[in-house]
Amino acid sequence: MKKNLVPLTATLLAALTLSLAACNTVEGVGKDVKSTGRAIEHSANDSRP
Repeated sequence: MKKNLVPLTATLLAALTLSLAACNTVEGVGKDVKSTGRAIEHSANDSRP
């Protein structure tokens, strides 16, 4: 289980870094954070047994 979380965590951190670097407004940050939250939620739902 832990082996699967390491690549997922690295991917999410990379996506977050890129998305935050790309936005220039407070609204853009909010959209990026919301999008990241959805990705985490979907990953969590997919990893359920």
